[in-house]
Amino acid sequence: MQNEAKNNPYYSRTDRTAVNISNEEWKKILSPELYAVAREAATERAFTGKYNEFDELGEYYCAVCGNHLFRSTEKFSSSCGWPSFFEADKEGVYYKRDITYGMDRVEVLCKRCDSHLGHVFDDGPKPTGLRYCMNSVSLEFVPDDQI
Repeated sequence: MQNEAKNNPYYSRTDRTAVNISNEEWKKILSPELYAVAREAATERAFTGKYNEFDELGEYYCAVCGNHLFRSTEKFSSSCGWPSFFEADKEGVYYKRDITYGMDRVEVLCKRCDSHLGHVFDDGPKPTGLRYCMNSVSLEFVPDDQI
């Protein structure tokens, strides 16, 4: 488990119950980098995330609350600078229109804690044609042999 989870009483890889706490409370628990991305919808710099060029087998969870988001077999090399997936756990994420910065995009959020994960675009590979462009800091990877 990452350092984020150690001091986080809301973190669980099995509980899917919604976590409804204030950003003020999250700010006490999360690192400044994770808080900025997850709670303020910031974006980590391209090509700097730990999972951008990463291809181990396992599961990806929300770094904020532990909710399951992706399987490594759904990840692909997109060369966009962020880890990309062609499919998400339907029980793990939800979507919201994002019209910030003069763009019209679809934001991807954690269904359990409402944290910003990244955006989804329709330029991905088959079978879905989608590209979930995620921030590494918002993800926690757990290898198959530790599940």
